[in-house]
Amino acid sequence: MSQKLVPALLAALFLAISSLSCARADAPAAGGAAALSPDEARRALDTLQDDKKRAQMIDTLRVIANASGPQQPAPEAKSPIPLAADGLGAQLLLTVSEEIQEISSEIAGMARTLTHFPAFYYWIMRTANDPAAYNLLIEIAWKLALLLGCALSAEWVIFRLIRRPVAFLEGRVPQTARLPAQALPLADLPSSVADVTPEPELHKRRHSLARVWQIMLRLPFVLGRFVLELLPVLVFVAVATALLGTELGEPAIVRLVILAVVNAYAFSRGLICLVRALAGPFGLFPVRAETAAYIEIWARRIVGVGVSGIAFANVALLLGLHRAGYAALLRMVMLVVHLFIAVIVLQCRRQVADAIRAPAERQGIAARLRNRIAGGWHYLAIALDLALWAVWALNIRNGYSLLLQYFVGTIAVALITRVVIMLTLSLIDRGFRIKPEILQRFPGLEIRANRYLPLLRRIVSGVIAFIGFVAVLEVWGVDAIVWFYGGQIGSRLISAVVTIGLAVLIAAAIWEASNALLDRQINTLTRDGHYARAARLRTFQPMLRTALLCLIATVVGLTALSEIGVNVAPLLAGAGIVGIAIGFGSQKLVQDLITGLFLLLENTVQVGDTVSVSGLSGVVENVSIRTIRLRAGDGAVHIVPFSAVTTITNASRGAGNASVSVNVAYKEDTDRAGQILKDIVDEMRREADFRALIRGDLELWGIDKVDGAMVSIVGQIRCTEAGRWPVQREFNRRMKLRFQQNGIEVASATQTILMHIAPSGDGAANLMPRRAAG
Repeated sequence: MSQKLVPALLAALFLAISSLSCARADAPAAGGAAALSPDEARRALDTLQDDKKRAQMIDTLRVIANASGPQQPAPEAKSPIPLAADGLGAQLLLTVSEEIQEISSEIAGMARTLTHFPAFYYWIMRTANDPAAYNLLIEIAWKLALLLGCALSAEWVIFRLIRRPVAFLEGRVPQTARLPAQALPLADLPSSVADVTPEPELHKRRHSLARVWQIMLRLPFVLGRFVLELLPVLVFVAVATALLGTELGEPAIVRLVILAVVNAYAFSRGLICLVRALAGPFGLFPVRAETAAYIEIWARRIVGVGVSGIAFANVALLLGLHRAGYAALLRMVMLVVHLFIAVIVLQCRRQVADAIRAPAERQGIAARLRNRIAGGWHYLAIALDLALWAVWALNIRNGYSLLLQYFVGTIAVALITRVVIMLTLSLIDRGFRIKPEILQRFPGLEIRANRYLPLLRRIVSGVIAFIGFVAVLEVWGVDAIVWFYGGQIGSRLISAVVTIGLAVLIAAAIWEASNALLDRQINTLTRDGHYARAARLRTFQPMLRTALLCLIATVVGLTALSEIGVNVAPLLAGAGIVGIAIGFGSQKLVQDLITGLFLLLENTVQVGDTVSVSGLSGVVENVSIRTIRLRAGDGAVHIVPFSAVTTITNASRGAGNASVSVNVAYKEDTDRAGQILKDIVDEMRREADFRALIRGDLELWGIDKVDGAMVSIVGQIRCTEAGRWPVQREFNRRMKLRFQQNGIEVASATQTILMHIAPSGDGAANLMPRRAAG
C-alpha cells in the first residue's frame, strides 16, 4: 500500500506538472502487410504445393539475395560528445529518463483516474437535448424558487426578532476576566526583596488559570448567542420541510433535489455561526476585530465552495450524472477547498513564523532549529495539505495512517539532518582556526584558508543533505539504498564523484602550495636584500600562475570527463588540430610569446625599471608573456607587444652616471672652473642626503671643445641607479650659484658678428669682420 501512496504524494507535490502531463499513447502497431486478394492467395498456394515451382521460387530468391549483397546497417546518429554507451554519463542519463518516464506515467494515470469531466460534459448535453429532462429542470427551478422565497422570508423575520437579544448578550459578554482571590492559595509574606518578584513558572500558571476562568465566564453568553443565531436557520429548515410535505415536494426527484439544496444552505449557515461563536470579539476565544473578520471571510469561502459544490454534485447525480463524473466533481471541489487552505497558509506564514521563531537573546541548536522551522513551515504545511487531498482522492486504504507515518518520518529525518549539518559546520569552523605561531610562519595562510571555507561548507552541507534525502526516500518506502550497491548506478556515481573530488582536492593543494612557495620565496629574497631577484621572480609570478592554472584545469577536466564516460581521445585529437590551426593563424601572437619568454629569461626588464622601448619611455608596471606595460611620466600607459620590441634601453641596472657639461666664456680660466666643479661634488658627498647616492669623485674629462667664443668642460659623476637624476639636478643648481659667486661667465650658444669700417674712402676694401660672443 505504501508503494501506491508514494505516487499519490508525488502527485500532490507536482500538481502543476500532473495537470500538464498527457496520457501516454499506446505503442503503434507494426505496419501490417497489404491484404491479399483471393486470386493472389490461390496462386501462392498452388506455387507452394507444386515441388517444381517451389524449387524455382527458392532458386530465384537465392539469386536475388546473393546479388543484393549483405545489407549494411543504417549509421547511427553520433552524439556531439563521444559518450561511451556503458559509461557513467550514458547510464545516468538513461536511468534518469526511465525514472522520469515512470513518474510521468504514474502521475498521468492518477490524473486520468481523478478527472472524468467528459462524463460531466455528456450529461449536460444529454440533459439539454432531452425534453423530459429539460421540463424537469424547469419544474425544479420554480418550485425551488418558491420554497426558498418563503423559507428565507421566515428566516428574515426571526432574524429581525433576535437582534435585540443578541445585542443584549454581546453587551454582557465579559471582555477581560480577573482572577479571583480565592482561586489561588495565599502565599507567605516575602522574606526579602528578591522574593517579591514571582517566579516565571508561577506567572505562567496564573496566566493559564486566568485564561481558563475567562473562558468559563464567557461560555454561557457565547452559548446563548449561538443558540439565538441558529434559531433563524432552524426556522428556515422547518418552513422548507413543511412546504416539501405539500405538492411542492412531488415527484420524489424534485423533493430530493430541493432537500439537498435546503440542507446545504442550512449546513453552511450553521458552520458560519459555529465559527463566529468560537473566534471573534464575542466568541469563546476572543480575538481582534480584524482577525475575526479575516477568519469569517475565509470560513465563508471554504464552506460556500465546499458545501455548495457537494450539493451541486449530489443534485447532478440525482438528475442522471454518471458516477465517474460525480466523483471527479467532488474531487475538484475538495481540491479548491485545499487550495484555499494553502492560500491561508501563505498569507499567515509571517505571523506563524514569528510565533515559532526563537527569541533574539537565545542561542544554540534548539534556537537555530526553531528559526529554520519558522522559515520553512509553510512549505511543509502546503505539502501536507495537498497530500491529504491526494490520499482522499485516490481512496488509498490506510492512506492517512501511512501519510502520518511518512510526514512524521520526514520531519524527523529533516531535523536530524539539520542538527548534523550544524554540528559538522561548527567543527569545520573550529578546525579552520589557525594558531598564531602558524600565522607568523605563513602570513597568507589564513586568507587562503578562508577562501575555501565557504565552498567546503556548501559541499559538506550538500553531502549531508543528499544522505538525508536518501533517508527520506527510505521512509517513503522507496528502496533507495539499493541504488548504491555494488555494480549499481549509485555506486558508480559515488565512485566518480569521489575520484573527481580527489582530483580537485589535489589540484587545489598543488595550486595553493605553489603560490605559497612563490610568495614565501619573494618575501625571503626581499628580506635578505636581493631586490633584483625578488623583482624578477615577481615578474615571472603571473605567467607561472597562469600556466599552472591552465595545466591543472586541463588535467582535472580530462579526469572528470573520463569518469563520466566521455572518450577523451577524440577531444585531445581535436584540440591538437585546433592548436595547429591557431598556431598558423596567429603567428604574430606566437612571436610575441616567444620573444617575451626570452626577454624574461634573459632578465632584460623587471617590474619597476625605467626603460625606453620602441621610442616610448616610462616605468615598467607589468610584464606579461606577450606585452610590456609602461607608465609614462605624464601618467599615460603604453602597452607594447614584444614583437614590436627591437631595442630596450634600461636605466635601472644598479648604476647611473650624472653627466657634467658646461660652456664657459673663452676668456675664463678653465682650471679654476674645473676646481670649482670638483669642490661642489666634494661638498655633496659630505652631506647625508647625497652620501649614499654618489659613488665617487667627479671624473673631469677635460676640455671637449674650444672656439673663439666658448670652451666646453665635460665629465661625469658616478652615482647609484636611484641617485642619477637627483644628483645631476642638485649639481647643476649649485654650479650656477657658484659660478655667479666667483664671476665665471657661462657662454651663450649664440654668436654675434661685428663689422669694423675703416676711415679711408675705400670702404669696400677695408671691411674687416670681428667675432664677439653675444
